Amino acid sequence: KQLCAEHGISKDGILETYASDARDRKDVFFYQADDDHYIPRALLVDLEPRVINSIQNSDVKGLFNHENVFLSDHGGGAGNNWANGYAQAEQVHEDLMDMIDREADGSDSLEGFVLCHSIAGGTGSGLGSYLLEALNDRYGKKLVQTYSVFPNQQETSDVVVQPYNSLLTLKRLALNADAVVVLDNTALNRIAVERLRIPNPTFAQTNSLVSTVMAASTTTLRYPGYMNNDLVGLVAGLIPTPRCHFLMTGYTPLSVERQAAATVRKTTVLDVMRRLLQSKNIMVSAHTRSKETSNSKYISILNIIQGDVDPTQVHNSLQRIRERRLANFIEWGPASIQVALSRKSPYIKSSNRVSGLMLANHTSIRHLFSKCARQYDKLMRRQAFIDSYQQHPMFADDLQEFHDSREVVESVVEEYKACESPDYLQWQSSTTYM
Repeated sequence: KQLCAEHGISKDGILETYASDARDRKDVFFYQADDDHYIPRALLVDLEPRVINSIQNSDVKGLFNHENVFLSDHGGGAGNNWANGYAQAEQVHEDLMDMIDREADGSDSLEGFVLCHSIAGGTGSGLGSYLLEALNDRYGKKLVQTYSVFPNQQETSDVVVQPYNSLLTLKRLALNADAVVVLDNTALNRIAVERLRIPNPTFAQTNSLVSTVMAASTTTLRYPGYMNNDLVGLVAGLIPTPRCHFLMTGYTPLSVERQAAATVRKTTVLDVMRRLLQSKNIMVSAHTRSKETSNSKYISILNIIQGDVDPTQVHNSLQRIRERRLANFIEWGPASIQVALSRKSPYIKSSNRVSGLMLANHTSIRHLFSKCARQYDKLMRRQAFIDSYQQHPMFADDLQEFHDSREVVESVVEEYKACESPDYLQWQSSTTYM
């Protein structure tokens, strides 16, 4: 919906009359059918029908290609079990890869894949993990970026095996993805409650925050300028070392659909860039950013600034941030904030003159992984609920897959910790990976 609105495409895929001469690239996420209506380059995959049925019965039901929708025959879901989701994905491998191959072959210049999923349940974690491995196997030279939703750590989950699912998925995100944008439900809820004054945020409202971030992170691709106008170029400057590819996001000024315009304020480039560095605007939980913050450092930062901006304002803002030392960078790499300027969609009226998205590689993300690992350790010590995994072939003989996943996650934590040291490059040259 967000992308359609930004490109002037109606809910039926028809280009609005007012959007005929825009200088945007609709072909990044859409292609045209024979009757010229726009179809998203998207596959909708689920093992239970509830969410996809709600899309097919909504006002955007005519937008998607029905051949690109996959639902399992039994429609029973994965039972919040990673092993179940993974095993079901293996059984329908051909169907899934046929859909992916068809869309990939229809691209003029395929650059990569974007996967949106959750890591805590059964389908997003298990089937998502299988897809990551399959994409890496079939399209090894193409970039794989994910938007991965981490569970809310402050609420008791209905999914008791959430730590198992999360850890098994984190292994695949570490080994099979090139860039992972971490969307933390704990932080999304906190931002909605504290920043947007929404006492009980709905799924639609937190999803609105996610869609804002996802759309903003691709504006330089869809409204190309001189720099960052391809996915590889966008990601390359953020990830200097392959294993440390987990990115945080921040966005300002924030709003959600249907929110009153009472939050409008004067925005300047300096104001936006300074706010992006404040932890309260960052979509990763506060506990992961406050713990050992004296040691935590930025590896890289890319700010995508949208709106009416003069490059000299950007230069002056960067200078002020450097003088005030608002960002603590690693010592073994370039200590600078990259800035990409992007046009705003002319079809969405914004009450703010300037808005900004930050994509940051920050070492404090390791605390989020450590928390996942500690929760896993608590369950595994008691071998709790392990029998539901042992019913599947991967875990029938032993639990080695769990142990391997735990080691991979620990190695990512250790690498991020090592990044905080000025001797990281020496540490890296003496370390062997699994």
